[in-house]
Amino acid sequence: QLTMSLNSSTLLNEENTQGPKRNAECLESLELQTPASFQDNPLQQLQLASQEVLEKAKKSGRSKCPRCNSSRMFYCYTCFVPVETVPTKEIPTVKLPLKIDIIKHPNETDGKSTAVHAKLLAPDDVTIYKYPCIPEYEEKRHEIALIFPGPDSVSVKDIAFHLQKYAKKGVCDSDSDCSREPLLKQAKIEPKEEKNPNECISSDRSQGTRLTKIIFIDSTWNQTNKIITDERLQGLLQIELKTRKTCFWRHQKGKPDTYLSTIEAIYYFLVDYHQEILKESYKGQYDNLLFFFSFMYTLIKNAKCCAGKE
Repeated sequence: QLTMSLNSSTLLNEENTQGPKRNAECLESLELQTPASFQDNPLQQLQLASQEVLEKAKKSGRSKCPRCNSSRMFYCYTCFVPVETVPTKEIPTVKLPLKIDIIKHPNETDGKSTAVHAKLLAPDDVTIYKYPCIPEYEEKRHEIALIFPGPDSVSVKDIAFHLQKYAKKGVCDSDSDCSREPLLKQAKIEPKEEKNPNECISSDRSQGTRLTKIIFIDSTWNQTNKIITDERLQGLLQIELKTRKTCFWRHQKGKPDTYLSTIEAIYYFLVDYHQEILKESYKGQYDNLLFFFSFMYTLIKNAKCCAGKE
């Protein structure tokens, strides 16, 4: 669920079993489509920068990565930079209200990950790590949260309340299992945490929360167990986005439609954070995080229509 292919020709080949000739016909017909034909696109209300640069790149085909010289479509998913046919100045940048760490499963195909979108569009605020090479979050546990659905997950609007409990008690609150080894390790640095509660509470009053970083796991849902059980992530406040439905075209069977792709999860979390925590009206500030995703959504959706699959 948390992945996406970035190579349009590969995507079309996977979705359309009639071969390259049929794919070419689909792409040609897409060029004749008008915005009116996309009325059922749930992403059409986004306030996005012009995607003309992506349209041009699609017509010209794959291009070289300026760093590794690999042949890619739109951008290089290993170097996190646009290809030669997509000038960096024509790609929007988004400033985020907090830092984001993305932990990528080592077996996840780079070219299928939507995590790279976040790094491309918010380069100053997003860091991607390949598991098991991830940071130690122990000392900052009172101001970090993990986006992951589970029995102990809380909603975005409850973040401030739970983080205050984390700050006051060092790490674990009354609902946590303080017998787990990572939490006992945290207790050793409790003196350092004692000077933070007032700061956290003061900040909660003025800013809504002391949250400074959010962690996302980038993998298929069947691969998440290896990462989520890592001791370095134990004891972190977990947040679940329960009210959003995915638009991702590779939805995994047996999983609810509220399980989002990585870039969707990042986007929807930030929208909720902006409204629920920062208490500000949302006016499309983070819409461009879906700049690539929305373009690929339309491309794949219409390729399926062309192939007679919808």
